[in-house]
Amino acid sequence: MSKKKLLINEVFEQARRESEKTTKSGLASYLHLCFIDNLKFYDISDKTFIRYYEDFVEGNSNRNIEPERLNKMSQYIGYKDFTEFSRTFIRNDDKKNLTTVKISVDQDEEIISERLSKININIINEQHFKMPEFVRQNSFGLVGMFILGSFFIGNYYCSTGNRNAYESFNLLNLSGIEKNCMYWDNNEYRLTDCKEGNPVLNVIPKDNVQIKFFKRITRKDTLTVENALGKTWYSKVNGKVEFFTMDGIDPENKKELKRSTEYIIRKYSGKKPGIMPAE
Repeated sequence: MSKKKLLINEVFEQARRESEKTTKSGLASYLHLCFIDNLKFYDISDKTFIRYYEDFVEGNSNRNIEPERLNKMSQYIGYKDFTEFSRTFIRNDDKKNLTTVKISVDQDEEIISERLSKININIINEQHFKMPEFVRQNSFGLVGMFILGSFFIGNYYCSTGNRNAYESFNLLNLSGIEKNCMYWDNNEYRLTDCKEGNPVLNVIPKDNVQIKFFKRITRKDTLTVENALGKTWYSKVNGKVEFFTMDGIDPENKKELKRSTEYIIRKYSGKKPGIMPAE
């Protein structure tokens, strides 16, 4: 199976897990919005996603795909780029009972595969990673390997200052607090405990779609008719316009959003063209 076919199949499987949608068109629409919102990438339409799926997953096409699109699809499922995906990806049916943990050491990824019945360690780029003496001389169990992984990851991310990446690798959820509610935090919804006692926050039940896709667009100057028409919504109060990434209710003034028109985009995007069409 070609790497492009594997990649596109994994992209749709990831979208299926996140959105719980089942149809090809529904998944393609979800991916289109997700790439705009999370990756700031506007270059793959929902129709293009459908065509990729039909050509590569359902068919056996091996035609060219722009490298930037391959890189963005690889990033969506957790890889740095398509080169890394092609080098390290392991299909689920090949993993079976394997749990794969990626550890960045000297900015190269090592793959530690742990079989639950018997721990096996496979190391890529072995010259960058040496097992400490105390590990080789003592019998470490599964918990020991997790502690060791946390040690390396902590050292790497503390040295680079990449706090967000370190937090995203949290192996154990020590807080135990279920965040089943959310609140509006200026530009997006954030998860919180439903028992949040802050009277300033308007806590409402969690909506996974809104948490992921409903954002205020803070850089209006980046909007153009080409990238925003049919893809953005707006709220207008006292002559001030705010743009959002999906339909819904303005969390601050509780007014229903309207789909952005060419007139609204041209007038309030921050750019001042010479001639604007009538609203």
